[in-house]
Amino acid sequence: MAAIPQKPQLEQVDPPRSPRETLPTMYDLPSEFPEEPGLPDVFHDLQPQLLSRTLRLRGYGRDRYFTASDLNIYYDVHHPIWHKRPDWFLAVNVPPLYEGRDLRNSYVVWQEGEHPFVIVELLSPGTQAEDLGRFGQAQSPETTEASPTTSNGNGLIPAPPTNRANREIPPGKLEAYEQYLRVPHYFVYSRYTGQLRYFKLAGGSYQEQALNDGNPIAWIADLGLGLGIWEGEFEGIQARWLRWCDRAGNWFLTDTEQAEQQAAQERAERAQVEQQVNQERLAREQAEQQAEQERQAREQAEAQLLQAAQNLLATGMTLEQIAQVLNLSEAQIQMLQS
Repeated sequence: MAAIPQKPQLEQVDPPRSPRETLPTMYDLPSEFPEEPGLPDVFHDLQPQLLSRTLRLRGYGRDRYFTASDLNIYYDVHHPIWHKRPDWFLAVNVPPLYEGRDLRNSYVVWQEGEHPFVIVELLSPGTQAEDLGRFGQAQSPETTEASPTTSNGNGLIPAPPTNRANREIPPGKLEAYEQYLRVPHYFVYSRYTGQLRYFKLAGGSYQEQALNDGNPIAWIADLGLGLGIWEGEFEGIQARWLRWCDRAGNWFLTDTEQAEQQAAQERAERAQVEQQVNQERLAREQAEQQAEQERQAREQAEAQLLQAAQNLLATGMTLEQIAQVLNLSEAQIQMLQS
């Protein structure tokens, strides 16, 4: 792991140089800190995959958004080693590759030029207090005496830091997402309780949005998609998963599900074609069989008619009389004469 860079001494020049020039880059800042608490479990591995693989953004081409899980986000120019590592996040108006050419080691906001637009945290016992902050049951660092609070009518909220440059203690996740990164949409999900909570940035602070208990789907209007709880099988595991959907609640498919659906549709189309071919073949066979039966019936009727004519001829009737009685054709009379 690369050595952790020390806080740089920013040069005072006129005009001042941009953070993009003076601060560490993605290549300088480490991608992980082994001493951090909380080891991802299998759910923390699979759930972000499902979020990325079902994401369908209206108005954004694949070259204009980036998703990642368990990737360090460096967010404060005054403290360039401060970082948070969301379980999953989405950034829009940035390419999938760093500067369009390289995989990211980390997400450095002063290099990217865009903050995350959506963050999803998956609750675990070791991270729940920090993920929920003041919205959790237990008191968190954001609501201690060390962090002055103000009231907004919905309970106490932390006052924005007045001098970030002089602050030495990193903020908790909720405070970082709310006051530093200004993430518009923050979701917290517990697979243990099956509860999804949605916090939307409004008026400078997060306001929790009410969700339908029976069908908890959060609609993100500025992205044109919803996030809800889907119960089903993903990667062979039956569970309650977070999944993207449309306005009507129709779940978006993964690439694998799309391929399976297309394959099933192609199989159904082939089966339909085969059924139609079989039906046409059966119809031809039935028509041929009916024609053969009609031919045999005609031959049998003709043979019976000729036999009757011969019987009448044996009684001494003339051909003219027999032809008149049996309504024989000239060809049939000629057969009697032969």
